[in-house]
Amino acid sequence: MPLFRLVVALCLLPIACSAIAATPYEPLERQLTPEQQHATGLDTLSPAQLELLNRLLREKAEAGAATAAANTAAADGDVSATSRGTTASRELPPDLEIRTIKARLKGKVEGWAPGTEFRLDNGQTWKVLKGEITLRKPLESPEILVVPGLAGRWFLQVDEDYPKARVYRVD
Repeated sequence: MPLFRLVVALCLLPIACSAIAATPYEPLERQLTPEQQHATGLDTLSPAQLELLNRLLREKAEAGAATAAANTAAADGDVSATSRGTTASRELPPDLEIRTIKARLKGKVEGWAPGTEFRLDNGQTWKVLKGEITLRKPLESPEILVVPGLAGRWFLQVDEDYPKARVYRVD
């Protein structure tokens, strides 16, 4: 569970990193009140996890100027990693990366409701936790995205015009 909290903290902190990029990095335990540390789970991290998180954020802050330049170039027409669908930060160690999953559903999809299971061609099985829809017309083996959200949540997107289903992996 502490590793999960570390991943969540890493996903939520790029915004904070951009705000502090112009100033020297201040460790998280000095930036947050004890109440904030408890609310975010920071107080449950081991010293090694806290050190890793601070190191990654310090490196991110130091690279802030380069990131700002890259974002400016992306705004001028370059394709950024986010617009290509990659959600993983390149600064994360490979075992902590969170990525969008692109696959095909096996079989016909007429809709979903809580409890519906989706089997993917990559061998994964995802179950709907929240969300319900009946499609206007059934889709045969559609290409889908399983998109990471905040706090470890995952969402299955069949088509960008339909609402996403909140799902969790069952295999």
